[in-house]
Amino acid sequence: MTKLRAAITGVAGYVPEHVLTNEDLAKMVDTSDEWITSRTGIKERHILKTPGKATSDMGVEIVQRLLEKTNTQAEEIELLICATVTADMKFPDTANTILDKVGAKNGFGFDINAACSGFLYALTTGAKFVETGTYKKVIVVGVDMMSSIVDYTDRTTCVIFGDGGGAVMLEPNTENLGVIDSILKADGAGRHFLHLKAGGSLMPTSEETVKNRLHFAYQEGKPVFKAAVTGMTSTLRELMERNQLTNDTVEWIVPHQANMRIINSVSEMLDFPMEKIMVNIYKYGNTTAGTLPLCLSDYENQLKKGDDILLTAFGGGFTWGSIYIKWAYDGSQGSILNRN
Repeated sequence: MTKLRAAITGVAGYVPEHVLTNEDLAKMVDTSDEWITSRTGIKERHILKTPGKATSDMGVEIVQRLLEKTNTQAEEIELLICATVTADMKFPDTANTILDKVGAKNGFGFDINAACSGFLYALTTGAKFVETGTYKKVIVVGVDMMSSIVDYTDRTTCVIFGDGGGAVMLEPNTENLGVIDSILKADGAGRHFLHLKAGGSLMPTSEETVKNRLHFAYQEGKPVFKAAVTGMTSTLRELMERNQLTNDTVEWIVPHQANMRIINSVSEMLDFPMEKIMVNIYKYGNTTAGTLPLCLSDYENQLKKGDDILLTAFGGGFTWGSIYIKWAYDGSQGSILNRN
Protein backbone atom coordinates (compact mmCIF):
# COMPACT_ATOMS: atom_id res chain seq x y z
CA MET A 1 0.00 0.00 0.00
CA THR A 2 1.36 3.43 -1.00
CA LYS A 3 1.94 5.68 1.98
CA LEU A 4 0.15 9.00 1.92
CA ARG A 5 2.50 11.94 2.44
CA ALA A 6 1.84 15.62 3.15
CA ALA A 7 3.55 17.45 0.31
CA ILE A 8 4.34 21.15 0.19
CA THR A 9 2.63 22.28 -3.00
CA GLY A 10 3.28 26.00 -2.68
CA VAL A 11 5.03 28.56 -0.50
CA ALA A 12 4.66 32.29 0.02
CA GLY A 13 6.38 34.92 2.13
CA TYR A 14 5.80 38.49 3.21
CA VAL A 15 7.58 41.26 5.11
CA PRO A 16 6.27 44.78 5.80
CA GLU A 17 7.42 47.67 3.63
CA HIS A 18 9.22 49.68 6.32
CA VAL A 19 12.94 48.84 6.64
CA LEU A 20 14.87 49.44 9.87
CA THR A 21 18.60 49.46 9.13
CA ASN A 22 21.53 49.09 11.48
CA GLU A 23 22.25 52.77 10.91
CA ASP A 24 18.72 53.59 12.06
CA LEU A 25 19.21 51.57 15.24
CA ALA A 26 22.51 53.33 15.92
CA LYS A 27 20.49 56.54 16.30
CA MET A 28 18.23 54.86 18.88
CA VAL A 29 20.66 52.88 21.08
CA ASP A 30 24.40 52.61 21.71
CA THR A 31 25.32 50.39 18.78
CA SER A 32 26.73 50.50 15.25
CA ASP A 33 26.46 48.72 11.95
CA GLU A 34 29.81 47.03 12.56
CA TRP A 35 28.80 45.87 16.04
CA ILE A 36 25.49 44.39 14.86
CA THR A 37 26.81 42.82 11.67
CA SER A 38 29.85 41.20 13.29
CA ARG A 39 27.78 39.66 16.09
CA THR A 40 24.59 38.68 14.27
CA GLY A 41 25.03 38.92 10.49
CA ILE A 42 22.00 41.23 10.31
CA LYS A 43 22.06 44.39 8.16
CA GLU A 44 18.38 45.33 8.25
CA ARG A 45 14.95 44.12 9.28
CA HIS A 46 11.37 44.95 8.27
CA ILE A 47 8.93 46.48 10.76
CA LEU A 48 5.12 46.69 10.59
CA LYS A 49 4.43 50.38 11.21
CA THR A 50 0.86 50.72 9.90
CA PRO A 51 -1.46 51.84 12.71
CA GLY A 52 -4.11 49.28 13.61
CA LYS A 53 -2.33 46.42 11.84
CA ALA A 54 -1.10 43.29 13.60
CA THR A 55 0.24 39.76 13.10
CA SER A 56 -2.98 38.53 11.49
CA ASP A 57 -2.74 41.20 8.80
CA MET A 58 0.67 39.93 7.76
CA GLY A 59 -0.79 36.43 7.86
CA VAL A 60 -3.59 37.50 5.55
CA GLU A 61 -1.12 38.91 3.02
CA ILE A 62 0.86 35.67 3.13
CA VAL A 63 -2.17 33.40 2.77
CA GLN A 64 -3.66 35.44 -0.07
CA ARG A 65 -0.38 35.18 -1.96
CA LEU A 66 -0.29 31.44 -1.32
CA LEU A 67 -3.87 30.92 -2.49
CA GLU A 68 -3.14 32.81 -5.71
CA LYS A 69 0.07 30.89 -6.38
CA THR A 70 -1.58 27.51 -5.85
CA ASN A 71 -4.80 28.38 -7.72
CA THR A 72 -6.81 27.68 -4.56
CA GLN A 73 -10.07 29.24 -3.43
CA ALA A 74 -10.32 30.35 0.19
CA GLU A 75 -13.41 28.16 0.64
CA GLU A 76 -11.30 25.07 -0.13
CA ILE A 77 -9.09 25.49 2.95
CA GLU A 78 -9.96 22.93 5.60
CA LEU A 79 -7.38 23.75 8.26
CA LEU A 80 -5.00 26.62 8.98
CA ILE A 81 -2.34 26.38 11.68
CA CYS A 82 -0.56 29.57 12.70
CA ALA A 83 2.77 29.43 14.52
CA THR A 84 3.29 32.71 16.39
CA VAL A 85 4.28 34.22 19.73
CA THR A 86 2.77 37.59 18.88
CA ALA A 87 -0.92 36.78 18.53
CA ASP A 88 -3.25 39.71 17.87
CA MET A 89 -4.91 39.02 21.22
CA LYS A 90 -4.71 36.44 24.01
CA PHE A 91 -7.79 34.98 22.40
CA PRO A 92 -9.19 34.24 19.89
CA ASP A 93 -6.51 32.44 17.93
CA THR A 94 -4.76 34.43 15.24
CA ALA A 95 -5.34 31.49 12.90
CA ASN A 96 -9.09 31.97 13.13
CA THR A 97 -8.74 35.71 12.55
CA ILE A 98 -6.73 35.01 9.39
CA LEU A 99 -9.35 32.53 8.17
CA ASP A 100 -12.09 35.10 8.67
CA LYS A 101 -10.18 37.89 6.92
CA VAL A 102 -9.40 35.77 3.84
CA GLY A 103 -12.93 34.35 3.65
CA ALA A 104 -12.05 30.72 4.41
CA LYS A 105 -15.49 29.95 5.82
CA ASN A 106 -15.22 26.16 5.56
CA GLY A 107 -12.04 25.72 7.56
CA PHE A 108 -10.96 25.92 11.17
CA GLY A 109 -7.68 26.93 12.71
CA PHE A 110 -5.56 27.15 15.81
CA ASP A 111 -2.28 28.68 16.95
CA ILE A 112 0.91 26.97 18.07
CA ASN A 113 3.25 28.79 20.44
CA ALA A 114 6.69 27.19 20.36
CA ALA A 115 8.65 30.40 19.77
CA CYS A 116 11.23 30.10 16.99
CA SER A 117 10.50 26.37 16.60
CA GLY A 118 6.83 27.10 16.04
CA PHE A 119 6.86 26.46 12.30
CA LEU A 120 8.46 23.03 12.83
CA TYR A 121 5.80 22.08 15.36
CA ALA A 122 3.00 23.43 13.17
CA LEU A 123 4.29 21.77 10.00
CA THR A 124 4.57 18.40 11.71
CA THR A 125 1.07 18.77 13.15
CA GLY A 126 -0.45 19.83 9.85
CA ALA A 127 1.23 16.95 8.05
CA LYS A 128 -0.49 14.43 10.33
CA PHE A 129 -3.94 15.69 9.33
CA VAL A 130 -3.02 15.11 5.68
CA GLU A 131 -1.23 11.76 6.18
CA THR A 132 -4.27 10.30 7.97
CA GLY A 133 -6.55 11.35 5.13
CA THR A 134 -8.48 13.74 7.37
CA TYR A 135 -7.89 16.83 5.21
CA LYS A 136 -6.65 17.55 1.72
CA LYS A 137 -5.83 21.25 1.94
CA VAL A 138 -3.95 22.49 4.98
CA ILE A 139 -2.11 25.80 5.31
CA VAL A 140 0.73 26.19 7.81
CA VAL A 141 1.68 29.78 8.62
CA GLY A 142 4.70 31.03 10.56
CA VAL A 143 4.50 34.76 11.27
CA ASP A 144 5.50 37.17 14.01
CA MET A 145 5.35 40.88 14.73
CA MET A 146 8.36 40.90 17.00
CA SER A 147 8.50 44.71 17.03
CA SER A 148 5.47 44.57 19.34
CA ILE A 149 7.47 42.83 22.10
CA VAL A 150 10.97 44.21 21.54
CA ASP A 151 12.48 46.81 23.86
CA TYR A 152 14.09 49.40 21.58
CA THR A 153 16.20 50.68 24.48
CA ASP A 154 17.92 47.29 24.88
CA ARG A 155 20.66 46.93 22.28
CA THR A 156 21.16 43.21 23.01
CA THR A 157 17.68 42.29 21.73
CA CYS A 158 16.36 45.12 19.57
CA VAL A 159 19.00 44.58 16.89
CA ILE A 160 18.00 40.94 16.40
CA PHE A 161 14.32 40.86 15.57
CA GLY A 162 12.14 41.80 12.62
CA ASP A 163 8.54 41.33 11.47
CA GLY A 164 7.27 39.00 8.76
CA GLY A 165 6.66 35.38 7.89
CA GLY A 166 5.55 32.83 5.36
CA ALA A 167 3.29 29.86 4.75
CA VAL A 168 3.10 26.57 2.91
CA MET A 169 0.24 24.59 1.42
CA LEU A 170 0.09 20.92 2.39
CA GLU A 171 -1.73 18.41 0.17
CA PRO A 172 -1.78 14.59 -0.17
CA ASN A 173 0.94 12.92 -2.23
CA THR A 174 1.52 9.27 -3.14
CA GLU A 175 4.93 9.69 -4.83
CA ASN A 176 6.83 9.63 -1.52
CA LEU A 177 7.21 13.40 -1.72
CA GLY A 178 6.55 15.71 1.23
CA VAL A 179 7.19 15.53 4.96
CA ILE A 180 9.13 12.29 5.50
CA ASP A 181 10.34 12.46 9.09
CA SER A 182 10.68 14.84 12.02
CA ILE A 183 12.33 15.09 15.42
CA LEU A 184 10.87 17.60 17.87
CA LYS A 185 12.34 18.31 21.31
CA ALA A 186 11.64 20.49 24.33
CA ASP A 187 13.20 21.36 27.68
CA GLY A 188 11.12 23.59 29.90
CA ALA A 189 14.13 24.43 32.07
CA GLY A 190 15.23 26.71 29.25
CA ARG A 191 12.36 29.09 29.98
CA HIS A 192 14.61 30.94 32.42
CA PHE A 193 16.93 32.07 29.61
CA LEU A 194 14.46 33.12 26.91
CA HIS A 195 10.98 34.36 27.72
CA LEU A 196 8.54 37.22 28.11
CA LYS A 197 7.99 37.76 31.83
CA ALA A 198 4.67 39.55 32.16
CA GLY A 199 1.23 39.36 30.60
CA GLY A 200 0.44 35.73 31.42
CA SER A 201 -1.29 34.12 34.40
CA LEU A 202 1.97 33.94 36.37
CA MET A 203 2.45 37.72 36.22
CA PRO A 204 -0.70 39.44 34.94
CA THR A 205 -0.45 42.87 33.39
CA SER A 206 -0.37 45.65 35.97
CA GLU A 207 0.87 49.18 36.35
CA GLU A 208 3.96 47.72 38.00
CA THR A 209 4.78 45.29 35.17
CA VAL A 210 4.46 48.03 32.59
CA LYS A 211 6.55 50.44 34.65
CA ASN A 212 9.30 47.82 35.01
CA ARG A 213 9.27 47.05 31.27
CA LEU A 214 8.44 43.37 31.78
CA HIS A 215 6.40 43.00 28.59
CA PHE A 216 9.40 42.69 26.29
CA ALA A 217 11.34 39.64 25.11
CA TYR A 218 14.16 38.68 27.48
CA GLN A 219 17.19 36.63 26.45
CA GLU A 220 20.45 35.47 28.00
CA GLY A 221 22.68 35.11 24.97
CA LYS A 222 25.37 32.62 26.01
CA PRO A 223 23.18 29.72 27.26
CA VAL A 224 20.77 30.22 24.34
CA PHE A 225 23.60 30.19 21.80
CA LYS A 226 25.11 26.99 23.22
CA ALA A 227 21.78 25.17 23.45
CA ALA A 228 20.75 26.28 19.95
CA VAL A 229 23.90 24.98 18.27
CA THR A 230 23.79 21.70 20.20
CA GLY A 231 20.07 21.14 19.69
CA MET A 232 19.94 21.92 15.99
CA THR A 233 23.08 19.94 15.22
CA SER A 234 22.06 16.86 17.21
CA THR A 235 18.58 16.59 15.67
CA LEU A 236 19.93 17.15 12.17
CA ARG A 237 22.53 14.44 12.68
CA GLU A 238 19.98 11.98 14.09
CA LEU A 239 17.53 12.70 11.27
CA MET A 240 20.21 12.15 8.64
CA GLU A 241 21.40 8.89 10.19
CA ARG A 242 17.99 7.28 10.49
CA ASN A 243 17.03 8.27 6.93
CA GLN A 244 20.40 7.30 5.38
CA LEU A 245 21.10 10.88 4.29
CA THR A 246 24.57 12.31 3.77
CA ASN A 247 26.04 15.74 3.17
CA ASP A 248 26.18 14.80 -0.52
CA THR A 249 22.55 13.70 -0.81
CA VAL A 250 21.00 16.56 1.18
CA GLU A 251 20.41 19.42 -1.22
CA TRP A 252 19.55 22.10 1.33
CA ILE A 253 19.57 22.76 5.06
CA VAL A 254 17.12 25.46 6.11
CA PRO A 255 18.13 26.76 9.56
CA HIS A 256 16.31 29.17 11.81
CA GLN A 257 17.69 32.64 11.15
CA ALA A 258 18.56 33.73 14.69
CA ASN A 259 22.24 34.57 14.43
CA MET A 260 24.80 34.05 11.67
CA ARG A 261 27.26 32.70 14.22
CA ILE A 262 24.81 29.94 15.12
CA ILE A 263 24.32 29.05 11.46
CA ASN A 264 28.07 28.95 10.88
CA SER A 265 28.59 26.77 13.95
CA VAL A 266 25.98 24.26 12.79
CA SER A 267 27.66 24.13 9.39
CA GLU A 268 31.05 23.49 10.98
CA MET A 269 29.83 20.83 13.42
CA LEU A 270 28.13 18.90 10.60
CA ASP A 271 30.93 19.63 8.12
CA PHE A 272 28.10 20.73 5.82
CA PRO A 273 28.92 23.25 3.04
CA MET A 274 27.61 26.77 3.61
CA GLU A 275 26.67 27.07 -0.06
CA LYS A 276 23.89 24.53 0.58
CA ILE A 277 22.53 26.33 3.64
CA MET A 278 19.74 28.85 3.14
CA VAL A 279 20.58 32.26 4.60
CA ASN A 280 18.57 35.48 4.48
CA ILE A 281 19.10 36.77 8.03
CA TYR A 282 21.02 39.79 6.72
CA LYS A 283 17.86 41.37 5.27
CA TYR A 284 15.11 40.18 7.66
CA GLY A 285 16.71 39.53 11.04
CA ASN A 286 15.01 36.99 13.30
CA THR A 287 11.29 36.82 12.50
CA THR A 288 10.85 33.98 15.03
CA ALA A 289 8.26 31.51 13.64
CA GLY A 290 8.54 33.21 10.25
CA THR A 291 12.17 32.49 9.37
CA LEU A 292 11.84 28.99 7.89
CA PRO A 293 8.96 29.68 5.48
CA LEU A 294 10.58 33.00 4.53
CA CYS A 295 13.72 31.09 3.57
CA LEU A 296 11.73 28.58 1.53
CA SER A 297 9.97 31.44 -0.23
CA ASP A 298 13.21 33.26 -1.02
CA TYR A 299 14.92 30.13 -2.34
CA GLU A 300 11.86 28.57 -4.00
CA ASN A 301 13.08 29.05 -7.56
CA GLN A 302 16.21 27.02 -6.74
CA LEU A 303 14.28 24.02 -5.42
CA LYS A 304 13.67 20.97 -7.57
CA LYS A 305 11.25 18.09 -7.37
CA GLY A 306 12.74 15.30 -5.28
CA ASP A 307 15.27 17.51 -3.42
CA ASP A 308 16.09 16.28 0.08
CA ILE A 309 15.68 19.27 2.38
CA LEU A 310 16.23 19.55 6.14
CA LEU A 311 14.58 22.24 8.25
CA THR A 312 15.89 22.99 11.74
CA ALA A 313 15.16 25.55 14.45
CA PHE A 314 15.62 26.42 18.10
CA GLY A 315 13.37 28.60 20.24
CA GLY A 316 12.48 29.85 23.69
CA GLY A 317 11.23 27.41 26.21
CA PHE A 318 13.49 25.66 25.10
CA THR A 319 12.06 24.10 21.94
CA TRP A 320 13.98 22.67 18.99
CA GLY A 321 13.97 20.07 16.26
CA SER A 322 14.45 19.16 12.60
CA ILE A 323 12.23 18.00 9.72
CA TYR A 324 13.12 16.01 6.60
CA ILE A 325 11.19 16.94 3.45
CA LYS A 326 11.30 15.66 -0.10
CA TRP A 327 10.38 18.67 -2.21
CA ALA A 328 7.33 18.08 -4.39
CA TYR A 329 7.74 20.44 -7.36
CA ASP A 330 10.18 22.47 -9.42
CA GLY A 331 10.30 25.81 -7.66
CA SER A 332 10.93 27.76 -10.85
CA GLN A 333 7.25 27.09 -11.67
CA GLY A 334 6.19 28.91 -8.50
CA SER A 335 3.94 26.11 -7.25
CA ILE A 336 2.03 23.09 -8.51
CA LEU A 337 -0.40 24.75 -10.90
CA ASN A 338 -3.30 23.79 -13.16
CA ARG A 339 -4.77 21.28 -10.78
CA ASN A 340 -8.36 20.10 -10.98
